[in-house]
Amino acid sequence: MTRIQANLLLLLAAAIWGGGFVAQSTAMKAIGPFWFIGLRFVIAAMAVLPFALMESRKATVKTTPRHFKLYLLTGLALFGGAATQQLGLQTTTVTNSSFITGLYVVFVPLIAVVFLRRTPHWVIWPGSLMALTGIYLLSGGELSALSTGDLLTVVCAVFWACQITLAGIAVSETERPLALSTAQFAITGLCALAIALVHEPISWDAIFGAAPEILYVGLFSSGIAFSLQIIGQRYTTSSQAAIFLSSEALFGASLGALLLNETMRPLGYVGCALMFFAMLVVELVPELARRRATNRLSASPKLG
Repeated sequence: MTRIQANLLLLLAAAIWGGGFVAQSTAMKAIGPFWFIGLRFVIAAMAVLPFALMESRKATVKTTPRHFKLYLLTGLALFGGAATQQLGLQTTTVTNSSFITGLYVVFVPLIAVVFLRRTPHWVIWPGSLMALTGIYLLSGGELSALSTGDLLTVVCAVFWACQITLAGIAVSETERPLALSTAQFAITGLCALAIALVHEPISWDAIFGAAPEILYVGLFSSGIAFSLQIIGQRYTTSSQAAIFLSSEALFGASLGALLLNETMRPLGYVGCALMFFAMLVVELVPELARRRATNRLSASPKLG
């Protein structure tokens, strides 16, 4: 798979996440946040498990204790991101949540520099700022007063950045993206259900009331989209992946306008254009530089 194809997979994942945001928020009317998270990710794990087993039969890399540790850390990061985002939505606006969550486009390259001692391509920094500015304009160019939910969403953005970074490391070492997907879904689902059993009431009526949203988000937003993210990250960098995945906000706003007749301010269209330009920049600039370097090498005279 080429890097361009991988980034297209990440775009598709972001589109699915954008479409599932409505289901994620409406389910909260019938069921508690941890029951919702637990059920959606258990369904996702069950859906991907058969494909992970088929993948294991063809695996060429032997699973090591380090791989299990990476699976665990990725799953805990996913749980942290899902939990803080869902809890934050109870006390913050969708506008604030969509913008603050997008901070992970900046956190991912920062993690690469500070903790992994990896310097991203220089274009990642302006690309990240363009994407973040695009999300801000997409949200209307304004934020209401910060709340506890906003602080939780900042923590959520850190967790998403960690999940993207860890997933990139894990899939490059294990070469088993579906095993990683299944593991992180199972860990997230079990953690959420353990908390829900202690702190949240539940009834069959509540589960049935939120069943369409749970099934949609469990199968599509979780099972398919996160698996596409893991597969795509096998062939691209975490910093590039963060920028392409941040288009979730773009797809969410576009689908809201298309399907729910929601209106978008003129600034929102500027934000869409800026995000699209950011994705083009981080895709084309490294590719053009690579081609120039190749051409220089092929054109240089052979010595000896």
